Amino acid sequence: MACFRVRGGRPLSGIFTPTGNKNAALPMLAACLLTDEPVVLTRMPDILDVQVMCDLLRTLGVSVEWQGDRVTVHALHVNPENLSPEFCRRIRGSILLAGPLLARCGEVRLAPPGGDVIGRRRLDAHVHGLQEMGAELDLSSDGLTLKAVQLRPADFLLDEASVTATENLVMAAAATPGTHVLYNAACEPHVQDVCRLLVAMGAGITGIGTNRLVIQGRDHLTGAEMELGADYIEALSYMAAAAVTDGELRVQNVHAPGIHRVLHRGFERLGAGWDVEGRDWVYSPRDCLRVGDDLGGAIPKMEDGIWPAIPSDLMSLLIVVATNAHGSILFFEKMFESRMVWVDRLISMGARIVQCDPHRVLVTGPCELTGSHQTSPDIRAGMALILAALSARGDSVIENAQMIDRGYQRMDERLRDLGADIERDPKGVG
Repeated sequence: MACFRVRGGRPLSGIFTPTGNKNAALPMLAACLLTDEPVVLTRMPDILDVQVMCDLLRTLGVSVEWQGDRVTVHALHVNPENLSPEFCRRIRGSILLAGPLLARCGEVRLAPPGGDVIGRRRLDAHVHGLQEMGAELDLSSDGLTLKAVQLRPADFLLDEASVTATENLVMAAAATPGTHVLYNAACEPHVQDVCRLLVAMGAGITGIGTNRLVIQGRDHLTGAEMELGADYIEALSYMAAAAVTDGELRVQNVHAPGIHRVLHRGFERLGAGWDVEGRDWVYSPRDCLRVGDDLGGAIPKMEDGIWPAIPSDLMSLLIVVATNAHGSILFFEKMFESRMVWVDRLISMGARIVQCDPHRVLVTGPCELTGSHQTSPDIRAGMALILAALSARGDSVIENAQMIDRGYQRMDERLRDLGADIERDPKGVG
């Protein structure tokens, strides 16, 4: 099992260009199943999760061709009976095939989806919404089967603002003639990108960017071409790396209206804000990182939530930044009950953290981290451990490298380009 070997203490500086948004790539690839015409997606990240999703499409008989970061998907014929249970179990994103396959083929059999082990991740919102559209469910230990002779228009209220459930239901609705209304929809930037792709394919969608979507479904969707938006989580991962190593970084072609305001506030609270120059974000070294106290000098709290709150995917990165900042801050992770389990690894590196419960940790900084031998438990915690290793004194080994590969394209190479001392050891430690 591959690992990363990191020698800390070197500032990261230079120019970084993020790939396309991982969280948009998977549902947009799934949406290609809704038409028998070619769909071209550019700025596609070449990461492990995307590769698995492409393999899933190929098992269905779909043509998937790569040329640089340009992917052409042609689902002229789709055979849902060939869907690979093995690939389904490797990524959480396999659940995104439910809506498109049900709309296109009238039936889908899905093995339990895989993905990060960060707590219970319900499928109820997906299933209940598709049932509102007329699907029948058969649930077993082997997975779920959904069937529908013909899906029908529906108004449905999600019991949680789930990103993937919103995407699944919007995709199914886009290929089902009639008017659908989806309440309590997720409105993250990557959900908006999926909606814009469906509009380019011929669907009518109003309310994009809000929690109420009205979808005019069509009996035939066409091919389209679209560029993915920048992966702002990847961009901020590298921005955080510059912050904790006292470096200087320009992130190119990432800015989009509205995104900066949401993402900036968490980093600014830790004294790690950045400037906007056109479509670029620019981070410059500060005298020191410092937590901004609440009124009266009270310890502040940072919590995640549905957009436009701070994304859950940023919490692990922000915790590492906080270990380098003067002051104390409470992090409250509300979205997933196991997102915080990795902080014991950070504590073993010298971080001053009190884990109050599975959802809350109190971080006091700054503290000198020391190199350590760790294992990446999930994508974002894995990247957070890399950040910790980059800022630490001495050498670190981060095992389970392929977990980080699921969400970050050639991470070690791109960090080296910015001055990091990091190497991939394909043989691992054992």
